[in-house]
Amino acid sequence: MFDPTPVIDDLRDEGEELDRLVAELKAEQWSLATPAPRWTIAHQIAHLHWTDHAALIAVTDEDGAHALTEKVLAAPGSFADEGAEEGAQLPPGELLSRWREGRAALDRALQDAVPGSRFPWFGLYLSVGYMATGRLMETWAHAQDVVDALGAVRTPTDRLKHVVGLGVRARDLGFMAHGLVAPTEVFRVEVTGPAGELWTYGPEDAPQRVTGPALDFCLLVTQRAHRADLALCAEGRDADRWLDIAQAFAGPSGRGRPPREAAE
Repeated sequence: MFDPTPVIDDLRDEGEELDRLVAELKAEQWSLATPAPRWTIAHQIAHLHWTDHAALIAVTDEDGAHALTEKVLAAPGSFADEGAEEGAQLPPGELLSRWREGRAALDRALQDAVPGSRFPWFGLYLSVGYMATGRLMETWAHAQDVVDALGAVRTPTDRLKHVVGLGVRARDLGFMAHGLVAPTEVFRVEVTGPAGELWTYGPEDAPQRVTGPALDFCLLVTQRAHRADLALCAEGRDADRWLDIAQAFAGPSGRGRPPREAAE
């Protein structure tokens, strides 16, 4: 059976890294605009707090998770913004405290979960490992928004491997989100991790291939950078199409980011 402990540990580390970044901010910096339209740094942390709380409900209260799903599906286009807006109105110190408490509670719940359990997540049922991986991916992605808002630089870590793996497994979601039929053949993905290690997925002889830096692949599938600004290469028509529409999350495709030249 898959041991989820490493990804739970990495999720904790990912949250702590972002925590160290925002803990030192002055009160006015929490109002800095991030690349997400109308979202400040406070909105980014508030959104992570909201989704961590939703994950906690999923892991500890199945009936509550189904009730939350019904609420979200009743307003699929606004629930994320509403949750972020509500939390962003809190004083920064209180928001930070709530986010920390929520992260700690989710960490305990994931560690205490019965092996083999699956939890409701907006129409899906996720294992402990998948739940932790999804939270890590989202924490990393929203941390990138905060980093960009501050004009900061963060050092990539091998925790990116979880985001890469999720992005590979979620390949068909991008096609579905655009009303396209997903390819039936498995792609080959070869990306280079921060330490120079090659991470590979899919058959070695697959004609549809994607290669490049792991960081760039993660920025692409989380829609934190435009393909034109990344060093990713595709071989094959379907692989090339995938790089235009890739997403590591279920549901409608996000707005993504414009090319750097267009943004300037």
